[in-house]
Amino acid sequence: MARGLVLCSQTRTIAKLSFFLPYPKLWFKPHCHHHPCYGPQNIPSARVFCHCVSSQTLNLVDMAKYNEAFSRRMAMAGIKHHNRIALGVSGGPDSMALCVLAASWKTEGLYGFDNSGKFIDGLFAIIVDHGLRSESKDEASLVGNRVSEMGIRCKIVRCDWLNGKPKQGHLQESARDMRYKIFQDVCMQNQISVLLVAHHADDQAELFILRSSRDSGVLGLAGMAFTSQVFSSHTNFCNNDWKNHSVLLVRPLLDFSKEDMYKICQGSNQDWVEDPTNRSPLFARNRIRASLGNLLSGTFNSELQAVISVCRRTRIYVDQMCNSLIKQSITVMDQGFAVINLKTLNPSKIEDICLSKFISLVLQFVSQRQRPIRGSTSKLLLQYIRTIPCKTSLTAAGCYICPAPGSKGFKALVCCSVDCPLPSNAESFHTFSNVEEKHCFSDELEQIIANGKSYSNNNLVTNSSQAQFLDMRSQSVLDEARRLDVISESTHRNIISFQREEVSHFKSKTDEVASGCESKQGTEHIAAFLSEPLLPGQTCYFMNRFIISWKLSKEISSNWFRGEPLSLSYLEGDGHCCCVNEDEMVAKVRTMIDADWLYLAKLTKLPHSDNFEATRLPLTGKITCSDYSRLSAKVALKSLKSIPVAARKSIPVLVDDLGRLLSIPSIGFKHCPCMKASAVFKPRVPLGGGHGSFL
Repeated sequence: MARGLVLCSQTRTIAKLSFFLPYPKLWFKPHCHHHPCYGPQNIPSARVFCHCVSSQTLNLVDMAKYNEAFSRRMAMAGIKHHNRIALGVSGGPDSMALCVLAASWKTEGLYGFDNSGKFIDGLFAIIVDHGLRSESKDEASLVGNRVSEMGIRCKIVRCDWLNGKPKQGHLQESARDMRYKIFQDVCMQNQISVLLVAHHADDQAELFILRSSRDSGVLGLAGMAFTSQVFSSHTNFCNNDWKNHSVLLVRPLLDFSKEDMYKICQGSNQDWVEDPTNRSPLFARNRIRASLGNLLSGTFNSELQAVISVCRRTRIYVDQMCNSLIKQSITVMDQGFAVINLKTLNPSKIEDICLSKFISLVLQFVSQRQRPIRGSTSKLLLQYIRTIPCKTSLTAAGCYICPAPGSKGFKALVCCSVDCPLPSNAESFHTFSNVEEKHCFSDELEQIIANGKSYSNNNLVTNSSQAQFLDMRSQSVLDEARRLDVISESTHRNIISFQREEVSHFKSKTDEVASGCESKQGTEHIAAFLSEPLLPGQTCYFMNRFIISWKLSKEISSNWFRGEPLSLSYLEGDGHCCCVNEDEMVAKVRTMIDADWLYLAKLTKLPHSDNFEATRLPLTGKITCSDYSRLSAKVALKSLKSIPVAARKSIPVLVDDLGRLLSIPSIGFKHCPCMKASAVFKPRVPLGGGHGSFL
């Protein structure tokens, strides 16, 4: 959703402008023929409300051409007219153009207006009021009215900055993160599987310059994906299965230019608002946008897009290779760790770029930290994975890597490291009713992705000879593109000039950002306990990895011990009984520590009989919790022996409010048979990162 202050030029339109002030009644409408008359000193502090009217010499806009191109991109994404779609709307020319095209596409199908007759069925706009300026609330309301007039139902959501508003240097990044979190939340609440955003070709060009100035490799220079599966912070229960909710983020305007955005608004007689803060040179994208200026047209633009296209094909090849390597060499265990078969992987035969991406995907999956792995860490991991047999251990990117026991170094164990900064929150679930289950949007998304893959398969890059710039940094990519005549000498020179200009700004910020990250990471270690207790019957998501629940029941059935299901009541006996105050009982969740398995070993050494029947009390046939926990510990220790010591530390356990061990669900231990506990490994983001397309 680019919203830079670019007023309509004289050759394009005559722009009628209204400066939107905090008080709605205060309007004035000067006429402007070209934006240079508004120098930096003349930029208003509030947004500018624009309305384009045709000039006498301007040809009519061919809206049919734009509608056809938009429809083609929607089909490529696998989206059908009946699918429910959300639009991220800022009110700028880009997002308003997206609204115009999406509304036209929806009504061209057989799905018109809803029962109210006012709004287009299955189309929903999300407007985020960031609350960073005093007039933002009124502006969001204005945009909402404009969108509603187009027949699009909308929702305005105001950001809640719990930790205070972001600082100026991190303003755009923080606002973006908050915006997408809100998008995902609203999509989940309204059971919407697809989110459209208005990024276009000029945004892609700006991102290329930005990333090349940071010395990004070919994967970063590929830019924004056409489609990408974005996983929400929420998990839901649907169709008798736990499913991680995700949204398919689609950018259907990547083939359109900024100029096209204005033409679409003009051709549909649509108003928009311009945000003057997007001209501030404090932000990298604004600086790059200003530097590119009028170059994003003609030869320079076409050649720059050609380089991006080549990078995207290379990205497709790397993704295909990584998916293949994952299928061949990775085994994921129910306890939350992964095993890499190094012999099957055969790292010596794999290009550095593919192997580096592969190990990054595995570590991101195990740790559920979706930060990219770069620099020295990436080089260290690459060196480690190429050493066969592996004989040492390594801690990196939230994971602990070591030789798998009994593999003689030909298999590597990757498990979550609780000593690294990791998510430690526990979240409750959204559970659908029976009626809602019939229309579960997770199933709809799976079908959309399946539809889109048929188009992606036509763009497969089958071997490395079809992929350019492998293992090249930004400078090498540009030099090679010049050698291959993908770009001309003048385009090469201009890009280098933009890079150098932005590098000077970037270097001055590097030390400040790095020190800030270090101080932040030092305080994000997993707490010994989660702050909120887990009540009977509740379910939580622990470390973005485990679905944990527990409850009490007098009726038990055990496959560990002989006999039919027993109806039991318990005495306190020699040990404590966790069911004494059943109504008040709560459990806390933490990761396993050494003392836990030592405690299991201690339980097994208590006086006992090998005959389970002998543990029953005389006459009544009842047994005590201490008897049961001893037998449960014995069986659990056998299961624990199959789990490498390094992997045990990330296994969740339940303890009472005094810290006494209640259950280790992953290995079947529980202190009392009337307690039913489960811990299912269900990582938020799947191995491989989900569906994505760089068409």
